[in-house]
Parts: sequence; C-alpha cells; structure tokens
Amino acid sequence: MNIGEASKATGISVKMLRYYEEIGLVRPALREYSGYRVYSDKNIAVLRFVRRARDLGFQVKQIAALLDLWQDGSRASADVKSLAMDHVRELEQRRRELDEMIATLEHLAHHCHGDARPDCPILTGLSAEEEMLAKAKAKSKPRRKFAAAG
Repeated sequence: MNIGEASKATGISVKMLRYYEEIGLVRPALREYSGYRVYSDKNIAVLRFVRRARDLGFQVKQIAALLDLWQDGSRASADVKSLAMDHVRELEQRRRELDEMIATLEHLAHHCHGDARPDCPILTGLSAEEEMLAKAKAKSKPRRKFAAAG
C-alpha cells in the first residue's frame, strides 16, 4: 500500500504520516527501489492506533509511551491505566478552563447591546483582561536586588 492509500486507510494525512516517521513516533515504511513508501498491514495497524489515540486527545509523547506499552507483551496493565488516568485529569482540567472561557464570553456577550453603537462590553472586557494579566505578570516577576558597591 502506498502513502496515499495508507492515508485513506488510517484517516491520517500524508503530511502527518511523514511527520510521524520523521520524529520517530512510528517506524518508517519500507521503500521500493524507486523510493516510494510501502505500508504493510502492521504499519496500518500502528497508524490506526496512533489515530485513535490522537482522537482521544493524547499528545505525541503520550502516544509514544502508549505504543511502547502496546508493543510490550510483558507490560503491566497498571502502567497503561496510570497513563490513561493522567490524561483524564488533564482533559478534566482543560474542560474546566473551557467552561470558564464559555462563562466569561457568555457574560460579556449578554452585556453587549449588539446594535450600531460603538460601545462594546466584549472588547472592553477583553482589553481589561489583558491589562489585568499584564499587571499580574509584573507583580509576579522577581525584582532584582542590587548589592551595594563596596
């Protein structure tokens, strides 16, 4: 199977297939004498695994760990479960952050008249957030103490 067919069979773009090989996430496909990649059934199974892991939001580094575990017949399922539960906690944190963003935007949009007037609480709220973040960053930066010259 060539790279285009592998892309269709796995739902991974040709560009991403090449990238995954380049970074070592998956082993490079064998090449014909002409230089074209040839994907075996085993390559396709691995790529489908990667695709499913990506669909579940795992990052490349996590997928590499999952692939190692998947291919290790003597693995402990506790290791797989631990990795999955760590990811669940990350997803829950992202969901909380998304919920906060939604609530903020809904609040700002609720206070916007949405008419021809230039006054817009959404833009005001966005600029106020930026100012607050800048102030918070400035406060959190450690200040340099200068030693007295002696």
